[in-house]
Amino acid sequence: MKNKIFTGLLLSLLGGMLICGTTSYAKTTSDEIAMGVYVEEVNVSGMTKDEAKAAVNEYIAGKTEEKITLTIGEEELNVSRADLGVTWSNEEVIDEALGLGKSGNLIRRYKALKDLEFDNKVFELEYTADSELVQTVVSEKCTKYNQKATNVGLKKTSSGFEVVEGKQGVVVDESAATDVILSFIEGEYSAENTKVAVPTMITEPIGSAEELAKVKDLLGSFKTSFKSSDSDRSKNVRTGAGHIDGTVLYPGETFSTYEYVNPFTEQNGYAMAGSYLNGKVVDSLGGGICQVSSTLYNAVLMAELEVVERSPHSMMVTYVQPSADAAIAGTYKDFKFKNDTDAPIYIEGYTTDDKQIVFNIYGEETRPSNRTIKYTNKVLESTPAVTQLVADSAQGIGYRLVESGHNGCKAELYKEVYVDGVLQSSERVNKSNYQVSNRTVYYGINGDPSVSAQLQQCIAAGDEAGANALLGI
Repeated sequence: MKNKIFTGLLLSLLGGMLICGTTSYAKTTSDEIAMGVYVEEVNVSGMTKDEAKAAVNEYIAGKTEEKITLTIGEEELNVSRADLGVTWSNEEVIDEALGLGKSGNLIRRYKALKDLEFDNKVFELEYTADSELVQTVVSEKCTKYNQKATNVGLKKTSSGFEVVEGKQGVVVDESAATDVILSFIEGEYSAENTKVAVPTMITEPIGSAEELAKVKDLLGSFKTSFKSSDSDRSKNVRTGAGHIDGTVLYPGETFSTYEYVNPFTEQNGYAMAGSYLNGKVVDSLGGGICQVSSTLYNAVLMAELEVVERSPHSMMVTYVQPSADAAIAGTYKDFKFKNDTDAPIYIEGYTTDDKQIVFNIYGEETRPSNRTIKYTNKVLESTPAVTQLVADSAQGIGYRLVESGHNGCKAELYKEVYVDGVLQSSERVNKSNYQVSNRTVYYGINGDPSVSAQLQQCIAAGDEAGANALLGI
C-alpha cells in the first residue's frame, strides 16, 4: 500500500514538473524535437520534423565534395561523394529523434529528457550510393590503374631470337568492385572511415618458350622509301616503326596499328609534318605515319595474314601503288590484322640510313615451297588534276602560294597465286577511290591598281605564265 502511494506521489510530482516546466527540456512542444538531440553533426533541437529533415538535407548537400578513398593495389584514388551519388537512406531517424522523450510511461519519458541534461543524444545517419554512378567510377576511373600482363615475348638478335619472360598483370574486378563499394557505403562508411579496398584480379601472361620456338621463318617482308621526306616527317616514320618493332602476336590476336603508334605527341617521339585532311595537305603531329601503316599492310599481305580493317587515303600517295595503302586517321581509320595462323608471329620494323622503312613478319611457314604470290593493281578510272589560279585580296602583290595537286582514280588490288610459276588464281583484295585534288596557285592582288588589274586578268584567264611574268618569276 505504501509503494502504491509512493508511486502515485512520484508520478504526480513528475507530472507537475513537466507541466510547470521545472525541467528545461519540457519547453519543447509535442511536434518539436527535444533539446540536446543531434542527427550526426546536425543539432536538430527544437525543430519540427520538416525542419529537421531540411537541415539534414542541407548538411548532406554541403558534403558532396568530401572524398572517399578507393585503394587499388598500392595506388589510391580519391572520389567525391557526388561521384558515387552518396546520400542518406534512413529518413526514419527524424521520427526517432522527434519521438525521444515522448513515448513510454511518464517515468521513461522523464528519464529520457533528464538524460539529455548530462549527455546529448546523437542519432547516426545511414548512407547509400547510386549503383550506376559507382559502376561508372569503377569502369572509367579505377580501371586506369590496371596493369596488363606482359606476355612472354621475343627479342631478335644477330644470332636469332631470344625469349623474354612475361609478367603477371593486376586488373580491377569491375563487378566485385561495384558490389564492395556499395556495401561499404551502406555499412561501414562514416566520417572516420572513408577508405575502401577495390578488389583486383591477377592476370597471367600468355605464351611460353615452347610456343615461341616455332617463330623462325620469314613469312612476309616489304619496304618503302621516304628519301623525299624532310627531317620531321622522317622522324615520324622512324618513331612509328620503332613503336611496332618487336611485337609478338599470338594465334587469334588482332593487331591495331593505331593502338601501337598513338598518342601523336612530342613526348611520344613525333613532330609536325604534312598529312592529308579534307583533300588538302596540312601539318599535324605524326604526319607520315600512314607510310608506316601502308608498309606494314603490304608485309601482312605477303605473309597472307587476315586483314581485319583497312582504309585508303583520301588522295593517292607516292610510296605504294594505288590500292596498296592503309591510312591512319584518329580512331575512325585504322589498319588491323589478325594472326590467323597456329603459331605466334613476330613483327620486326626498322628504318635504314638511306631512308627505307622495312617490316618483316616472322612465324612458322606452312605454305608449300613451290607456291608464290604476287600483288598487282588495276586502275579503273583516272581523273587528272588541273591547275586553278586564285586571287587573294588579303595578300599584297608579290605573294604567291602553290598547293600541289593529286590525280584522282579508282583502283583495285589483286592477289595472284602461282604454283611452280603457273598462275592458279587471281582474286580482288580491295577497291579504293581517291579524290582528285587540283593544283592551286594563290596570288596576292592587294597593291598597285594597274598591276592588280593585270594579275586579275591573268587569273581569270587561267594564265599562270602571264601572272608569273608580271611578278618576275
